[in-house]
Amino acid sequence: MTIPNQGTPRTMAANQARQQSTRDKLERIEATLRTMRRERTPITYPAVARRASVSRTFLYQNTDAKNLVTTAIAANGDQRRRTQAAHDAHVEASWHQRALNAEDALKAAYAEIDTQRERIGILLGQIRDLQAEYTEGTAQRLAEENTTLKQRVRQLTEDNRALEQKLQAARSNNRFLDKRLADLEAPLLDTQLNHPTNARPLPDQ
Repeated sequence: MTIPNQGTPRTMAANQARQQSTRDKLERIEATLRTMRRERTPITYPAVARRASVSRTFLYQNTDAKNLVTTAIAANGDQRRRTQAAHDAHVEASWHQRALNAEDALKAAYAEIDTQRERIGILLGQIRDLQAEYTEGTAQRLAEENTTLKQRVRQLTEDNRALEQKLQAARSNNRFLDKRLADLEAPLLDTQLNHPTNARPLPDQ
């Protein structure tokens, strides 16, 4: 006669609870890994354990959990390498373009320098031609003429100032004479009004 195992239902319930707990942990780990990949957060065992609220021991000992984390770390590493490679290629292309731009700018600068040197040479030639035309005696003569002209300008300025002073004096004298003439005419007019000329007799009708 077989004695029934009284602990079997309890053991089955415990096993089911452990299995359900394991499934819950695996689901949290999968959700955490998706979030970390979306956020591009570095995936490590401690980070996954902390964010999924599971122990690191579970991650290392549970085969499914370990495979999930290991696969995610490998994929994340490949993604980082691809991202870094793309970044390096972009930086290299940028520096290459900068080098080309700098080379073009350098060529333009050299061309501008050559143009300026040519212009300077032309101007120096013109200066030498002018120096050949104007000898030392010519320069001295021009300096003397310039001095004479300056003296003439000063003399004309002084003469103009003297003429303005004479003009102002003449205007003042003219105003004085006008007033004096008016003062002399007033008594004469009064005398004529007070002593009229005898009237002539009218002719016979």
